[in-house]
Amino acid sequence: MVRCTALVFALYFVFFAHVTSGFASADYEIEQKHAIVLAMFGTTVESALPALLNIRTQLMEKYPHTPVRVAFTSNIVRKKWQQRAQDPDYIKAHPEIIPEILHVKTPLATIADLQNEGFNTIVLQPTHISMGEEFLDLHTFVDGLMNMGTVKKAHYKPFDKVALGRPALGTYGTGRPYAEDIDRIAKVLAADVKLAQAAKAGIVYMGHGNEYFPGSGGAYLELAAKMRAMYPEVVTAIGCVEGYPGIEDVMEILRLYKVKKVVLKPFMVVAGDHTINDMSGDDEDSWKSILQKNGFEVVSAINEGLGENDAFAKIFVDNAIDAAVDAGITLD
Repeated sequence: MVRCTALVFALYFVFFAHVTSGFASADYEIEQKHAIVLAMFGTTVESALPALLNIRTQLMEKYPHTPVRVAFTSNIVRKKWQQRAQDPDYIKAHPEIIPEILHVKTPLATIADLQNEGFNTIVLQPTHISMGEEFLDLHTFVDGLMNMGTVKKAHYKPFDKVALGRPALGTYGTGRPYAEDIDRIAKVLAADVKLAQAAKAGIVYMGHGNEYFPGSGGAYLELAAKMRAMYPEVVTAIGCVEGYPGIEDVMEILRLYKVKKVVLKPFMVVAGDHTINDMSGDDEDSWKSILQKNGFEVVSAINEGLGENDAFAKIFVDNAIDAAVDAGITLD
């Protein structure tokens, strides 16, 4: 009985070895295929979508042979689009909404789809403004994907490379100094400064911010200081909906520089719900109402996302290029 069992086991081992060697035959070759995933917070406001799609379009024009996919990091935003995708009346009323937005997925799901299609080299470019929780989540995702192993040879890993680009305001590290990113942003906002100067007003930007990252508002303050130094004819102040600096801190800067009139603009990629309601809305707790209540004249509240500014959208394109170069990825 023992000899019989040993014989069965030996036959099973030979069969298994033959089958697995077939999967890993010398004729099988891995094809290097690369793609770009734009990880966006997203928006549910239809009129705000062009700001996001502008970034996508610029990347597609820059690299016509590299697939560019869009992913939304916000669970709430994705759920809203999933509901809309199941509503025939909505689809009929909004033929301008592309399928990729109607059926938008998470960054991980989007990367998984690409891996299933044979892409093993991914550039994951966030379109976030600052290094907040969502960027750090993406950083964790990339670490996890790159640590995926395989029982087979190393080159059979699901991904050869997954490179993470940096947000607009930069990130930590010496390779791409964040101060240079801030300087670049200040330069591409020159048109906003001219607009405020024509109105003989200061300019107030509303950013999103974050309540859970101490010091995260420092980059906003540094950018505002850089713009005041670069464009001394116009006082620039930047505040956040969440965390520091807030609207009270903005008004303190305006009073310090004796500014009476302001132009309001969102410091966000899209002019979505925060812009429409929290910034320029008529409710008493909107920034426009608060500023007016405190004696400031809001000469204009411009509902235009930063992504609609071609030069600002190009920042994310350049960051994706930098991420590819740093990882040794050749886009085409």
